[in-house]
Amino acid sequence: MLDWLNYHHLLYFWMVAKEGGITNAAEQLHLSQPTLSTQIQKLERSLGVKLFERRGRAMILTEAGQTVFRYADEIFTLGRELGHALRGGAGQDETMRLLVGVPDAVPKIIVYHLLKPALQLNEPVKLVCYEGKLDTLVSDLAMHRLDIVLANSPLTPQAHVRAFNHLLGECGISVLGVPALVKRHKDKFPLSLQGAPMLLPTQNTTMRRALEQWFDEIQIRPHVVHEFEDSAVMKVFGQAGEGLVVVPSAIEEEVAQQFGLKVVGHIPTIVERFYAISVERRLKHPAVVAISEGARKSLFK
Repeated sequence: MLDWLNYHHLLYFWMVAKEGGITNAAEQLHLSQPTLSTQIQKLERSLGVKLFERRGRAMILTEAGQTVFRYADEIFTLGRELGHALRGGAGQDETMRLLVGVPDAVPKIIVYHLLKPALQLNEPVKLVCYEGKLDTLVSDLAMHRLDIVLANSPLTPQAHVRAFNHLLGECGISVLGVPALVKRHKDKFPLSLQGAPMLLPTQNTTMRRALEQWFDEIQIRPHVVHEFEDSAVMKVFGQAGEGLVVVPSAIEEEVAQQFGLKVVGHIPTIVERFYAISVERRLKHPAVVAISEGARKSLFK
């Protein structure tokens, strides 16, 4: 049983975990790197567990390290709130922050609708959104640089990161295009997609793999004009008439109105699922809970 804890050592550990390494944390704390490394080692000895694993230059939290970080984060967050309460101040410090990671392929309109319930809480919420590759964002999540990752594919065991998938909802797929293309390819859908110009997600996405399988099943082969990682760029090209685009049916009407597109047809047999990925088995952050409940009750009802 731990009878005594050096909170200076805990603070040093917390900073290293937040900054992702010794170098940045040492600069923030105005300490030398050797001194900071020694303090972390002392904390590990006092706790009797290993807190970090070194992978190249990166320092990755162990499972025990993640547990300690969650407690440390609560401790120092409460410390800031205590100081604020004693000063009797109000203002920006009372704003809840939500750090969100979003992969390129997730439609931005979906992201907005998922995040909207968090903005409607009684307590003000400040969003900080980062975009990038899923594996990079999940690594940041594991390092507690993010509170949550919103994704259109689940985290797989191959990621080697302790995190949990929380299904937010699912929907079918709609094919949209400018009026001229719709007129040409709407009749006899989906057979009308044979040779049709299409703008598709890149090969490394779940959606593209599902589409390729569907094309094989119905024995058609569209003309893939361009491929995109970023769904927003794909829609802009669709708006310019470069080809037909595929979007989640949950936002079909909004995309059609925003980009001047019309519906060619629906693919209900392809289901796109959206997840909140977190380091917690059970969602606790009030804003994340609001996101989960809002998705089920509204966006994917």
